[in-house]
Amino acid sequence: MLAIGNRKFFHMSSIENRKSAIENSSYHLVGIAGVGMNALAQVLLEQGCRVSGSDRYLDTGRPLDVLDKLRSAGATLMPQDGSGVTDSLTGLVISSAIEADNPDIAAARRRRVPILHRAECLAQWANAKKCIAVTGTAGKTTVTGMIGWVLTRSGADPTVVNGGALLNWVDPRRIGNVRTGRSDVWVVEVDESDRSLLRFRPDWAVITNMSKDHFELSEVRHLFKAFAGQVNRGVVGCYGDAADAEVLNGFKPDLSADGIHFVYRGVDFNLPLLGRHNAENGLQAVLLCERLGYALPAISRALVSFAGIQRRLERVGTGRGVTVIDDYAHNPAKIAAAWDAIAPHYRRVLAVWRPHGFGPLALMLGELVQSFCARATAADRIFILPVYFVGGTTRRTVTSETLMNMLRERGVCAELAATYNDLLVRLKSEAQAGDCVLWMGARDPDIGVYARRFGAELL
Repeated sequence: MLAIGNRKFFHMSSIENRKSAIENSSYHLVGIAGVGMNALAQVLLEQGCRVSGSDRYLDTGRPLDVLDKLRSAGATLMPQDGSGVTDSLTGLVISSAIEADNPDIAAARRRRVPILHRAECLAQWANAKKCIAVTGTAGKTTVTGMIGWVLTRSGADPTVVNGGALLNWVDPRRIGNVRTGRSDVWVVEVDESDRSLLRFRPDWAVITNMSKDHFELSEVRHLFKAFAGQVNRGVVGCYGDAADAEVLNGFKPDLSADGIHFVYRGVDFNLPLLGRHNAENGLQAVLLCERLGYALPAISRALVSFAGIQRRLERVGTGRGVTVIDDYAHNPAKIAAAWDAIAPHYRRVLAVWRPHGFGPLALMLGELVQSFCARATAADRIFILPVYFVGGTTRRTVTSETLMNMLRERGVCAELAATYNDLLVRLKSEAQAGDCVLWMGARDPDIGVYARRFGAELL
């Protein structure tokens, strides 16, 4: 290998050896339907690796669109019983959500197959590229999508690996959260919830914001500061430079039911999205793309056609004067942002929320109560589903009923919905013209399914 400046040139033998190594690589992904795991599966398949995977939804016989698309892309789907783990595997890939006693992990240990974290596997590819990493407590998926969309429309031909699907890229064949480009530019969403962002050493980074979610705020600050120290060229947002901070602090976008408008350096920017938080996401994407050398008018022309991210304030149905919106909001800051974005435009909000785990609910309980109480009017309604639980040893002392009781004690009209079918019955009897039904929650794929079903039944 010869190195000239920042560019690397490989002898033909090196290229052939690398190609051979990739073609002989074989990975088995546990929980392959998960957002981060299905994205990694797509990346590995596009790089020429052999990919298999297992998932509890597959074992229950439940149809999932994402599994069908992965199978069509070339992934082999196996039962989650250890049978997919063979001696020929390059590695078994897991996420932080996979329990230690999972049958695939047990089989890998018996066979001495290397066990890799999802982020470790992705970082092996991304760190070798011109990487732009996006993280933050909230907004990172949308900012990743915006940057990926701008660079794509500007001819950079990037590879984009995102936690959510771009509505511009979703079609019957593609999941929409991964785009494979031919350049060496990669735009990657990286996660703070399990500290796996520290595996990445990007050229550029965006740190959207910081709030209490998976950790106490002091630990969140420490984590993002450590990540910022690993960035090679520059950071936008938190831990960015003073000029960026001044722009962000003085930001005053125009918000309406039709979208967002703001002016930066004399250039108008319009996005067909709702909420101040999406305006801030847009500004951070603009700042990063400007740092990369793209002209502001070109960035503006690209963003006006950005359709948004699946399950991020996604309008999934209207009927009888009722609007149905689906959002991934699962912590107090995200719930606040989603509610604040829609409330000014509707008569009242009927909010549906499902906690995504007993641990997170217990950690955020006080802040959740504050967030809901600060926004719910006497006319609004909050419907709380049972905690989403897929097994494990976590303590279950704080439940959805705990949250409901605390909200009621403070005068908020909150009630439990034992099942999705019960919830649909209540919503149909409660929703009236001018209302917005805001579905919120993470991890459980049924949230989006039932939000769309409710929207369809309104017609």
